[in-house]
Order: sequence, then C-alpha cells, then structure tokens
Amino acid sequence: MNVYGALGLKVGLELHQQLNTKSKLFCDCPTELRDDEPHVVFKRFLRPTRSELGAVDEAALLEYEKGKAYIYQAYVDTTCLVEMDEEPPHQLNDEALDVALEIALMLNAEIPDVIQVMRKVVIDGSNTTGFQRTAVIALGGPCSAIDDLEGPVRVQTICLEEDAARKISETESEVVFRLDRLGIPLIEVSTAPDIKSPEQAQRVALRLGQLFRVLGKVKRGLGTIRQDINVSLEKGAKVEIKGVQELELISKVVELEVQRQLKLLEIRDELARRGVSDVDSEIVDVTQVFCNTKSKVVSQGIMKGGKVMAVRLTGFAGLLGLELQPGRKFGTELKDYAVAWGKVKGIFHTDEMPAYGISASEVEELKRVLGCGPQDAAVFVVDEEDKAGKALKAIVRRCKDALNGVPDETRAANPDGTTRYMRPRPGASRMYPETDVRPIIVTEDRIKRLRELLPETPEQKLKKFVEKYGLSRDLAQLMVNSYNLNLFERIVSSIPQASPIVVATTLEYTWKSLKREGVPIENIKESSLLELFEALAQGSVAKEAIPEIMKALAERPEAHVSTLMDELGLKTMSPKEVQDVVDRIINDNRDLILSRGDKALKIVMGKAMSMLRGKVEGRIVNEIVKERIAQLLRSGGR
Repeated sequence: MNVYGALGLKVGLELHQQLNTKSKLFCDCPTELRDDEPHVVFKRFLRPTRSELGAVDEAALLEYEKGKAYIYQAYVDTTCLVEMDEEPPHQLNDEALDVALEIALMLNAEIPDVIQVMRKVVIDGSNTTGFQRTAVIALGGPCSAIDDLEGPVRVQTICLEEDAARKISETESEVVFRLDRLGIPLIEVSTAPDIKSPEQAQRVALRLGQLFRVLGKVKRGLGTIRQDINVSLEKGAKVEIKGVQELELISKVVELEVQRQLKLLEIRDELARRGVSDVDSEIVDVTQVFCNTKSKVVSQGIMKGGKVMAVRLTGFAGLLGLELQPGRKFGTELKDYAVAWGKVKGIFHTDEMPAYGISASEVEELKRVLGCGPQDAAVFVVDEEDKAGKALKAIVRRCKDALNGVPDETRAANPDGTTRYMRPRPGASRMYPETDVRPIIVTEDRIKRLRELLPETPEQKLKKFVEKYGLSRDLAQLMVNSYNLNLFERIVSSIPQASPIVVATTLEYTWKSLKREGVPIENIKESSLLELFEALAQGSVAKEAIPEIMKALAERPEAHVSTLMDELGLKTMSPKEVQDVVDRIINDNRDLILSRGDKALKIVMGKAMSMLRGKVEGRIVNEIVKERIAQLLRSGGR
C-alpha cells in the first residue's frame, strides 16, 4: 500500500465546463463576454432564505453577514431582464440540454425520464436571484466509470447549470459583477471519492477534459473550465477546494491539502498532550497596552477610532507559527477566518512578536492582561470594536475545531497550489425545486438521435491523427488533450492543402509560446486562423511568419490576415527575389567565403535569414545559399 493508501486518502472531482451554445441557459442572450462600458448599472442586497424545513444554510449566512452591496453591470443588447432577475427564466435551452445528454451518453450514465430544474442558494452576489439554477441530467450507473491504471473512478452525477456573473472588482463594502457571463450553460461532472492519489486525480481530470473536447461543443480559454476537488483523509475531514483552473495544478493541490491535514492532526495531538480541552472565549479590550506603541499599523488604527481587542488561546503557544503549507502557517488560517467573518484586514499573534514595531515589553504586558501562561498564545485585532469582536469570535471557533483536528470547510485554490479558507461547507438545505421552469420529459427518440451523433473517442482520434494526418504519436496525443482539438480538425478538414503537422505545431507549441509571452492569444478568431492557414497553403506566406501574424491578430482581432501581411512586410518572396538577396550577401562577403569555403555557409545563412525571416521558408533560403556558395567556390571567385 502506498503512503496515500495508508492515510485513507479519498478524492472526488467536480469538473465545470462552459458550453459553446448560441444562447444562454434560460434566455436568448448570446454567450459572449464584453469589455466595453456597460449600459446599465444597478445595486442589490441579498439575504438568505430558509429551506422548506426551516433551516438556513451556514455558507449563505456567512455571505449575508459580510453586509456587502452588490453592483451589477449589464448591456441592453447582450443581456436581458432574466439576468437582472426582473423577468422569469425561459424554458431550458434545448441545445445545451442535448450537449449535456451527449456527455451523459459518452460516460454511460443513467439518464432520468424527467429532468427537474432546481434552485441552489448562493448569496455571494454572483447570482442576482440569490440562487443558481441547476438540473441533474444523469446519475452514475453500474457502467458509468472512468478507467484508470489505479482503478476505475465512478461518475456520480452530471448536471447542467447556469454559470455565475463575472466579478470585476471588490472593496470592503461592495462587489461589482458583470452579467455577461451569468447564464452561460455550464456542465458539471462529479465523480465518486474513488481517486486514491494526486496523480490519479490529474489523470481523471484530463480524461474528462478529453471527452468534453472531442464533443466539440465547449468553449475554450482561461476560465471556461474549472475544477473543484473534494479531499479527505481517514483521520481528517472532507474539504472542498474551489476554482482550480489549471489542469497541471490538480495533483499539487491534492498533495498540499494532504500535507495541511496532516499538520492539523499534529496540532490536535500536541494540544491533547498539553491537556487543552477548551479555548477561552473572553474577548478583552487591550487598547491601553498599546497607547504609546511605536507600531504604525496599531497606532494608526487607534487614531482612526479603532480599538485593540484580544483573546487568549490556551495551550496554543508555538502552534500558530507552524507551517501547514508552503508560506502558510496555522496563524495564516486564523487570519483567513478573521477576514472572512469580521471583514478585518489582518491579525497579530504572539508567535510572531515582537515585530511590526511592537516591543517585547508590550507583548509581556499583553500576556499579563490576558492572563497568559507559558503555553498560551494571544491574538489581537486593531479595528472597529464590532468587527474586531466578530473576527476574534471566528478565531476562537477555529481554535476549538483544532482540538478535533481538521474542520469540514470550503477552501479556494491559490495559484501556487496552496489553499485559503472561503466559507463553511454548504448543506443540503440550500436546494429546492425551481417552480418557474417546467420539468422536461426525456424521450427515447431524443436519446436515439443523440446516440447516433456521438463523436469519436479520444483513442479513435489519436489513431486517426497518426495514420491519416501523419502526426507523431506524441504530437497526436498533445492535440487530443488540447483545448484547440476541434479547431485543429476544422482547419485540416476545411483546407485540404494545409499541412496537418504545421497546423498542429502552431496550435500547440506556437500558441503556448505566445501565451507565455503575455500575448492575448485568445482574442484570435477562428476565421482569422482559417485565413492564415489558407494563405500558408497557397504559398502566400511562409510558416516562419506565423508567430508574427498571430501576435498582430491577437492585438487586432478584426484585421484581415492579408492586411497584416502587407503592413508587416511578410508576403512570400519569389525564388528570384530570394536569390537576388542571397547574391548581394555573397558578393559582400566574397573574401570570407573564399577563405573559409563551406564553413562560411552558417554565416551567410544567418545574414540571409535576418533579412528574409518570415518572407520565405528557411528550407528554401538554405537551398539557394548552398547552391550560390557552391557556384562561387567552383569558379574560384572568377
């Protein structure tokens, strides 16, 4: 048994993928994002509602207690009253439902006879309604599993739901959302907790992504696919990690969450050894301790009318500085709770003091006022009394949880694979039926029609790319895994003269290289790429010019390729024009060539390509340079 098996690691995935439909899920608005100034701006406050059983979801309650106002930006031509929650939703988008059903068929899932849209309470402002509309499209049956070398991973549910509004900015008092993304159809595939290692989690996510892409009806680009990961250890807890956008980050997120839970279990065991059975909840005003402090942060907070509020953490001395994940300590977790529940900017604790201008004598006085013993830590917050009190109460609750090990919670993924606290895990009380959308009957004829339209499997595409298009197996595998998979197939099928190898290397290697350089490559339109490869197939442009033209297309998406080729001087030169350039270079370097012979080829080639790069293929330049140098050497320079 490997180390993860010994720990009882269980991982489940939730993959969310935007569908590339003509319109949104519950209205006829287009599924396009906007960056221009909005036409309409309005403000809302959201409040939690009780479930049919009278319960209030804890996650929704946290969002409500933040007390924020939500500002919404809309457009009169691409958003409508449905997104503003001023009009009931229309019937579920048939095109989106067909795509979701096709994915269910590809995964051998069990499709119900009737599909019922549900409401899921979400009051973080990302939905104007205060809930997200979602529908279970299929359930995992006995044959619905993803094969993997570490064992099959069962599919649990496949849902079709509306994407949330796009966050534009956030301050302490309000959040600005744009409604262009709200309502874009989103498919969610959830697996059972059958995944046994970080590497398996990444492989399963890759496989699901392949199925999405071979279907050819999903959006591509950053933010169009998001992965949530549920991680638990036998002695730990179930933790939901939201918003992992990069596939390559999945294994690292799981690995670091395992590390975090193991460290929290160490803290639990150490607290037990110290005999800690409870955490003091008395919050004390210690402003007087810092009345003459040299700390700018503390003094400025007091001058603004704030107070210094503190709490003793019995038995926690030395534990707040323990690193749980790279760059993140237990004290960082406490800060996350304080920020989420109290809206404060940060906290101070005695494991990291004296520091920040706080003197050793102030630390000692703080401990004296709080009655701290040698094994006790102290935490204090400088802010308005009410906010500081809420922050410290959240810290006390989190420290009480530490006595039991790992708390159930929802966390957000950071770009480096670490995670931060978001909110409590939601409960079942936040789901209830959507009464404004009629249930949908799934007929046998519909299933039969969709089954006949199912695409090739990833394995079939891999074989075709190698045998029909001549790609190497490695390049073919990269294309099967690529977000540009369907774009590749559309280009090579639309332009028979185009080289599949050049198209594939452009969409894989050139695309990624330009993206790493910061080029907004996602701006390039498919029609522009078709025009570019058409010009390449006709010999109007050299393949060496592709990166420069793509850069220009990314900056000017509306421009024609032919126009950019003229502006950049990248139209292909004729062999006669190339020969004239080479002859001038050879004539200017006659003595060097005659003295060094064939060894001068590299020098001449470098000079020629510096003048001709992007205007002619390097292969052609090389042939002409070789031929003209050979002629000069045969003639002895005469």
